[in-house]
Amino acid sequence: MIIFLFFTLIQYLIDILMNNTLKNKKILISAGASGIGWATAKICLGKGATVFLCDIEQKYLRKVKKHSQINKKLFVYHCDASSEDDVLQLFKKILKKTKKLDCLINNVGVAGPTGTIENLSSMHWEKTLKINVISHFYFTKLAIPMLKKNKGGSIINMSSGAGIMGFPLRSPYAASKWAVIGITKTLAMELGKFKIRVNAICPGTIKGDRMVRVIRDKAKFLKISKKSIEKEFISMASINSWVYEEDIGYMCNFLISDDAKRISGQVIGVDGNATRLD
Repeated sequence: MIIFLFFTLIQYLIDILMNNTLKNKKILISAGASGIGWATAKICLGKGATVFLCDIEQKYLRKVKKHSQINKKLFVYHCDASSEDDVLQLFKKILKKTKKLDCLINNVGVAGPTGTIENLSSMHWEKTLKINVISHFYFTKLAIPMLKKNKGGSIINMSSGAGIMGFPLRSPYAASKWAVIGITKTLAMELGKFKIRVNAICPGTIKGDRMVRVIRDKAKFLKISKKSIEKEFISMASINSWVYEEDIGYMCNFLISDDAKRISGQVIGVDGNATRLD
């Protein structure tokens, strides 16, 4: 017994020294092959987790499949998150690997169109809402039984500062991200008794490919330079800086870890204290 306790203590100390805060945890990330999703996946892998990720973009999946942990601690799938059947097939594949999940990260989302509401089409509205909101329903519905089987866990939903403050010229996006916060708050109430925590992260102005497109579209709509739009976005945060994908990944790591076991129903800004979106 003493020998067993000794080796258990040694393993515990090794895990601390190696920073294996997510050791043995199983995590599913939607839209996980690029951007925030891939940054989060890499951080979770580095902390000892097993990561299941899906993405619609084959070019990103091909890159991810070159990772050293592929089919060991990293499992990668093609999936259109806006298709209920695709998501169902994804879960059937994951269930062959594990019956339990420690965390679902609903990361999938699109920026949606730029323009005043009278100039937007219903098709653009519907597409934005289906990807940014309905996909969360598809994933969450199938993940909850696996989280319950695990006797608890965490759901992290990606919202946005637009889901708190609104976002001029981006009404479909803002509406979808407000909806994500409503889902988060409600699920936290429903699932707390099962020790399943539900939180939303609101990233700020993330430096990356999506923001490049947003800046391009806004500059085109307003007929001003991309440089001035970029400067304006950076100035929206008190720290006068971009937010980086890894910043979101580290917040996910914390919310998944046992250090956050009393945190649920929260809307957490990782935005450098954004004071406006305009």
